[in-house]
Amino acid sequence: MNIKHSDWNPTTWRTKTALQQPTYPNSETVNAVEARLAKMPPLVFAGEARRLKKSLANVCAGNAFLLQGGDCAESFAEFSAPNIRDSFRVILQMAVVLTFGGSIPVVKVGRMAGQFAKPRSDDNETRDGVSLPSYRGDIINGIDFTEAARVPDPERMMQVYNQSAATLNLLRAFAQGGYADLHKVHSWNLDFVAGDLQAERYQDVSNRIGEALAFMKACGVNADTTPSIRETDFFTSHEALLLPYEQSLTRVDSTTGDWYDVSAHMLWIGDRTRGFDDAHVEFLRGVNNPLGMKCGPSLAPDDLLRLIDKLNPENEAGRLTLITRMGAEKVESLLPPLLRRIKEEGRNVVWCSDPMHGNTEKASTNYKTRNFSKVLAEVKGFFDACAGEGVWPGGVHLEMTGRNVTECTGGASDVTEHDLANCYETHCDPRLNASQALELAFLVAAQLKTLRQNVAQDE
Repeated sequence: MNIKHSDWNPTTWRTKTALQQPTYPNSETVNAVEARLAKMPPLVFAGEARRLKKSLANVCAGNAFLLQGGDCAESFAEFSAPNIRDSFRVILQMAVVLTFGGSIPVVKVGRMAGQFAKPRSDDNETRDGVSLPSYRGDIINGIDFTEAARVPDPERMMQVYNQSAATLNLLRAFAQGGYADLHKVHSWNLDFVAGDLQAERYQDVSNRIGEALAFMKACGVNADTTPSIRETDFFTSHEALLLPYEQSLTRVDSTTGDWYDVSAHMLWIGDRTRGFDDAHVEFLRGVNNPLGMKCGPSLAPDDLLRLIDKLNPENEAGRLTLITRMGAEKVESLLPPLLRRIKEEGRNVVWCSDPMHGNTEKASTNYKTRNFSKVLAEVKGFFDACAGEGVWPGGVHLEMTGRNVTECTGGASDVTEHDLANCYETHCDPRLNASQALELAFLVAAQLKTLRQNVAQDE
């Protein structure tokens, strides 16, 4: 189904309250950058977004699982082919673990090629009595704590566009050019993970997949006859926070006449910007991309229902993913009422768990971190809540990296608070490293396997 709004165009959000937007020093410069962006080629194509929506419809029906992950916030300084490769590789590893252990297709969506803007709880940051505008992501201003760096610069939008285009080019090459071939599942291991428990578990999965591929080849099923063995679909997503950038990259699809935001395949609305009458909801209700919406502890069932009907008025499966972020201590009490109400009302949505944002804390060493045990606890609570309400637990949404960072404590790699300083590189929020991400994938795979066994027994 296509969304038709006679009262919408890409500029109608400007009549609404737009939260978390920067105040640029010169509006004429902003207008000039927007005009240049509007003439640039699309970063993604409408047909790709429709393909993702179809895949998410399978998730909605309980026939697939969504794995969405990547950087908290991409940066200009850390942009490199090895970093993109490592993040892509760990997502492939996780998807293999989930597919093999859960016996279910995995829809892979990266927080990549556009995740440059971050909402902030305060407009200003104060250090040693000096107050400056908060860092809002590289698309807006610089992370250095200087007056010059913190001035919002619209030219950064052009750099984000160019970096996103290069990232997408590399991701497409990895996904379609042979790197994702299942025959290479052994070679995806990251060197620094070698020797730990997750590497051993992954090696066992790799060996079993190799045996299965050998059997299939003997039966005449190989990469030549089955392209999905040698390539994969990989989609991109980001929070559609900086609305001038998103508007500039919104185009009419020539084949359907519908509007698409061509900055990413999937866009989501954050928990801070989901006001029913606010600008972000107004903008995204009119584009035909698959959408996500973060659902935090303050969201009431009635308010959620109103937002669903505004963002997905045709009740189209695959259009809307609800990304819950309750916190480990609250998920089993706050999530079931939302699940129950939306199920009773017959709304087609994908339920996805973000176990990261509700579990951020300050370590004794003054680093912002997340305890891996709480991340696991929220994922388990999400599965338990969905099982209790008879709802398919459709996916996980993670801040993670393929690099050997020490930003989240715990896990089999046993990162302690005193280890955080060893490799703490995030520009905003702490991310899982590859070992922790794989450990989480094994947990989720076990949950999926149990769930599908229970369903089979009931049938």
